[in-house]
Order: sequence, then C-alpha cells, then structure tokens
Amino acid sequence: MTDRFTFEELKEILRASGGVDEEVDLNGDIADVEFGELGYDSLAVLEFARQVERRYGFSIPDSAIAEMPTPAKAVEFINAQFVEARI
Repeated sequence: MTDRFTFEELKEILRASGGVDEEVDLNGDIADVEFGELGYDSLAVLEFARQVERRYGFSIPDSAIAEMPTPAKAVEFINAQFVEARI
C-alpha cells in the first residue's frame, strides 16, 4: 500500500471512471475546480470514491463526498485516510 495519494493517481482514477466529457482537460490547472465544473456529477464522484476504496482498501463514506468538492480536497481527504489507516 502506498503511503501517499497523488494528484496523478487521482487523474488516473478519474479517467478510468469514465462518464465525463472527453473535452475535459485533466492535465490543466484543475486542482481547485469543483468536480461539477469538470463534468463529474455526484454519481461520478461516488464512483471515483468506490474505485479509491477498491484500490487502497479503506472505506470512504458517502457523506464524505461533500468534503471532497475539488480534486485538491479529494487528495487531501484521501491522504488523511492513509494517515488514519496507519494508526
């Protein structure tokens, strides 16, 4: 298990999740852009969370989705889960 979730891993999972407009440039400056503005609705963000859970083996409650409105906040939240998992 990795000890840190990176922005590159986030983009990889978002691309694999599908369901987003192909014109969305995930390589741009998207860190603080809300997922909705990037074309990811709440169901797509839930699917992203499920993929993170499967890949890294910890649970992200549906209620936590509100704590991850942007890619930067998602990376921050997931890294906090990594810290908790090590305790």
